[in-house]
Amino acid sequence: MVSERYRKGLTEMRRHLGTPEADEYIAKINEVSAEFAKLNVEFPFGELYRRDILDDKTRELCAVTALTVLGHALPELRVHVKAALNCGASREEIVEVVTQMIAYCGFPAATNALLTVKETFELIDAEPTDD
Repeated sequence: MVSERYRKGLTEMRRHLGTPEADEYIAKINEVSAEFAKLNVEFPFGELYRRDILDDKTRELCAVTALTVLGHALPELRVHVKAALNCGASREEIVEVVTQMIAYCGFPAATNALLTVKETFELIDAEPTDD
C-alpha cells in the first residue's frame, strides 16, 4: 500500500524532474532497495520540497550547490541540474552557482561539477524535440 506522503512526494518529484525521469530514477533505486526508493520519495520530496518558504527554482539551485560542494555526487548533480532547468533556472544561473562554490569546495570539486553540468547540457541539447 502506498502512503499519502509517498503519493505527494512522487507528485512533487515528477514536477521537478519530469514524469518519465522521476519514474525511471525511482525504478533504478527500487531495483536495489524498495525501502531506499520509498525514503527517497517520501522524505526530500514528500516533506522538504513541499514546504512553501522557498520556490522550486531556489530549492533546485540549493541542491546543485550542495551536490557541487560534496564533490562526489555527480550522478545526483545531473538529476538536479535538469530539475533546476525544469523549475526555471537558467543555464547561466546554474554555472554561476557552481562557480561561486570554488570558494567553498575548491577547484577540483567545482571543476568536476562544472564538467558534469556541461555534459548534462549537451545531453539535453542532443535530445530529440517534439517539433
